[in-house]
Parts: sequence; structure tokens; C-alpha cells
Amino acid sequence: MLRLLPVAVLILGILSQCASGQARLVTTLAPVTTTPPATSAPVEPNAIEKRVFDQSNLVRIQNGLPPLTWDADVCRMARVHSESMSRQQYFSHVTPEGLRLRERARAVGILQYSVLGENIAFNQGYDDPGAIAVEKWMQSPKHRANILSPEFRAMAIGSYVATDGSVYLTQTFITR
Repeated sequence: MLRLLPVAVLILGILSQCASGQARLVTTLAPVTTTPPATSAPVEPNAIEKRVFDQSNLVRIQNGLPPLTWDADVCRMARVHSESMSRQQYFSHVTPEGLRLRERARAVGILQYSVLGENIAFNQGYDDPGAIAVEKWMQSPKHRANILSPEFRAMAIGSYVATDGSVYLTQTFITR
């Protein structure tokens, strides 16, 4: 009998670029083709997204940092990216079209920020995919640096569950 084991894969995070253009922990990011413009309408996190948000803020508090606030525009962008990775079958901070985090932010109307960063995760077979993503991110120096960066003020998570049960997560951080 074939038994499938849970799988967790992570790509190194990014503390993209601040307004001065100074680079930080930069890697590339996987984006989207077309996205609607950002709006200020509230976007509530689903259960997986809320779990990642809460777990990330718990880690921040345990490390003497203030919790981050939820950003609806960033959530929309992150959800599109997670869905794009699933549907186009890639796992990267850069889309097949070559869009990076900054271009994806512009595409959804996020034009004003001082710092922008991202973690992505993929897993399958876990009862709590959000918690396992945060646990694995905290074991990676670059992902951990994003979660514990005192420069960020807000974040959101976008999740997408594929038909095969694979869970794609995009955690995006921002300071406007």
C-alpha cells in the first residue's frame, strides 16, 4: 500500500527594497498575470490565512516585537499569487511572465510603501497547513528575518488550496 507523506517546501523570503532603493535579503518572487486594482474594501482572512497571521504575530510578540496589522490590499495580491502558482504549476517569487514582488504590487495598485517583503510556502497532507508553514519559516534564517523584521507594520497572507489538496501560501509584509 502506497502511503503519502506530508510535504513542505519553502522558498527563501525577501525583504525587497525600501523607498531609498537599498536592497535587503533579496530573492525573486512568483507573481500573477492579471489582477484587479486594489480597493480599500475589507478582506477577511480565511481559516488558513488567519492561522498564519496569528502564528506569525505570536512569534513576533514572543520576540518582543509588536504584532502586525492585517492589510486587505496585500491580501488580495497574495491570494492572486498563491492561485497563480497553483494554476500555472510553479513555485517561485517570480511569475512565469517575469513579474517580481514590486511589479505585482504595482499591478494591484499598491504604489506607496517604504518596505515590502514576502515568504511563500507549499505543503500537502498536513492538518494545519498554516501552522506548519510558520514553523518551517522560523527554521529558515531568511524567512525568520521577514517575520521578525521590526521594519514591517502590516502583513497579509493569501492561500490557495488546489484540487489535489496542495496548499500554496504567500505571506506578504509591508510598511506604507
